[in-house]
Amino acid sequence: MSRRNTGNKKIQKSIAKNRIQRLFRLAEEHALCDRFELSDRYVFLARKLSMRYLVPIPAKFKRRFCKHCYRYLLPGSNCRVRIHRGKIVTYCRKCKRYTRMPLRDISTKSKLNKKC
Repeated sequence: MSRRNTGNKKIQKSIAKNRIQRLFRLAEEHALCDRFELSDRYVFLARKLSMRYLVPIPAKFKRRFCKHCYRYLLPGSNCRVRIHRGKIVTYCRKCKRYTRMPLRDISTKSKLNKKC
């Protein structure tokens, strides 16, 4: 059996990362113009690329879509963001679910305790 696309894996992953970033930029532009169908489609395509090429979605983009319905979130128009007990609570108005993320990273908290 011959090897297939073994030399191109790094190139494919870098192309996939660039396309994911571009798709999220396009999703933000269309969400600002109230075209949420297009922005949701761009999030879908970015997730599909991420899964196909095993490229993680960057952390700054992970918080931009709902983990339950995969809708692009734009605070003030289709989601609500609150801070409650040290967590960022995001409420999606489409699927009516909450997502909770810690306000501080656990690793930085433990590093602060070690210095004192």
